[in-house]
Amino acid sequence: MTPFLSPELTTIALCWRLDRRDGVSLGFTGHDRDIIIAGLPYRAAPGMLPSAISLSDGFDVDTLDISGALSADAISADDLAAGRWDGARVRLFAIDWTDADGAVLPLARGELGDVGLRDGGFTAELRGPTALLERPVVEQTSPECRAELGDRRCRVDMAGRRTVARIVAAGGASLTLDRAENAPGSYAYGRLRWIDGANSGIATAILASSGTTLTLRDPPSTAAAIGDHVELIEGCDKAFATCRARFANMANFRGEPHLAGNDLLTRYPGA
Repeated sequence: MTPFLSPELTTIALCWRLDRRDGVSLGFTGHDRDIIIAGLPYRAAPGMLPSAISLSDGFDVDTLDISGALSADAISADDLAAGRWDGARVRLFAIDWTDADGAVLPLARGELGDVGLRDGGFTAELRGPTALLERPVVEQTSPECRAELGDRRCRVDMAGRRTVARIVAAGGASLTLDRAENAPGSYAYGRLRWIDGANSGIATAILASSGTTLTLRDPPSTAAAIGDHVELIEGCDKAFATCRARFANMANFRGEPHLAGNDLLTRYPGA
């Protein structure tokens, strides 16, 4: 057992470490003073509070509810609305606040699930590692490819399929860039990542592209500004014809375009 749990008068402090997908790491503690652990400050505000913590050795899906106050210099409503905290990795542990570099008692870890705003604060669900057990074990058949363009199953070389462009006009979900796409519709179903500006670090899906114009799936949380730079990643509509004609990658197509579907049962005379 961790030594600081043994004395009658304990000096336990709960700590949270949050690692966002854009590389930002923040630390918070339930202690009444800030604590420095391994060079990372764990702030006493905004005072995050966990629900009851239950640890077991079973295979039940572990979840934990976390709530806290919004703070402009830590977790803001704008960042939550923009999705910066979606999928962030979380580690919850206890330490002896009189010896911050001493023993650590791990309590929970996972990633943030549903994040919402309520009564001037935020609520979030922490999904533990056993949540992976809810995922399907075997893939279902589909006419479309189940791989992602450029991943280890697709194997398309993404070199030359990424580029940086500058915004010259913007309106809602439509953007006009200073350079045209390499081929008609090449950025459709791809990804756009904001490099600078108010949306820096956020990525979104591209629905369609034509020349220098892009249509995003969702408008940016903060209006795009002229001169903002974005990274563009080519996309794929996952159709077998596209895989063959555009990428010459039929051998790695992860779908069953010629497999008959359930509608085959209705194909009989008089149907």
